[in-house]
Amino acid sequence: MTSEDAGENGARLNFVAMGPEEAEETVLFLHGFAGDLIGWTNLQVGLAGSMRSIAFDLPGHGGSLQYPETCNAVVAAKAVIKEIEALGMDKVHLVGHSMGGAAAAILALKRPDLVKSLCLLSPGGFGVEINQALLRRYAVAEDVNAISILLEQFFGPAFRMPRALADHVASYRRQPDALAALGKTVDAILDGTGQKRLPLEEIAALPFPLKILWGRKDRVIPVSQVYELPEMFGVHLFGDAGHMVHLERPRATLALIRQNVRAGR
Repeated sequence: MTSEDAGENGARLNFVAMGPEEAEETVLFLHGFAGDLIGWTNLQVGLAGSMRSIAFDLPGHGGSLQYPETCNAVVAAKAVIKEIEALGMDKVHLVGHSMGGAAAAILALKRPDLVKSLCLLSPGGFGVEINQALLRRYAVAEDVNAISILLEQFFGPAFRMPRALADHVASYRRQPDALAALGKTVDAILDGTGQKRLPLEEIAALPFPLKILWGRKDRVIPVSQVYELPEMFGVHLFGDAGHMVHLERPRATLALIRQNVRAGR
């Protein structure tokens, strides 16, 4: 299922929904920079028997390539809020990865009335450190071999990255405007050589369950950013994973998402 009807400004996000429409709990998935909703497919399938889930293509990504605003975490958060309202949803459980994690946190701060729980995977904005050189190189890569070499750095050293992933990325980037959109986005999310920091104390004070998942081998955003988080965050570290914990450790990730959903009911 994908979005079909445009909102008042003509802008809607592409999405895929799975699971029963009448389910009591709805989980929203927000991907990271240069990703798309396909990365959530296994988790959506895993939830489909008991929960509704919706994975969005964020502005300038995937099927939302032509969204009229350049994507950053704030723009993504506002776009998803519009979708929640347009789709007539009440309260939802948010799961966000990297840039999508920052967007989910911002959404929760702006509209806590819409949120039941918040689960963030290697989120952006938890410190100023970020591998901006890798992100800038990845944003302009077109050749499938170059993409594959760069993509490997998003995973832990022990993970065997499927060649199909690099093929998928290269195919998408052959679309008109795809690379231009990524270039605008990477400029928007980076602040010089780092990234902007979220108000972590305000996030910690939100009135619903907060869970953070991070790989100790993350070469994009250092895992050290979790070490001084307020106690209200539930932190789960994966010793052998990199930046893509939902792809590297999908079963454990799914179990922790389910745990957070149960806590937020």
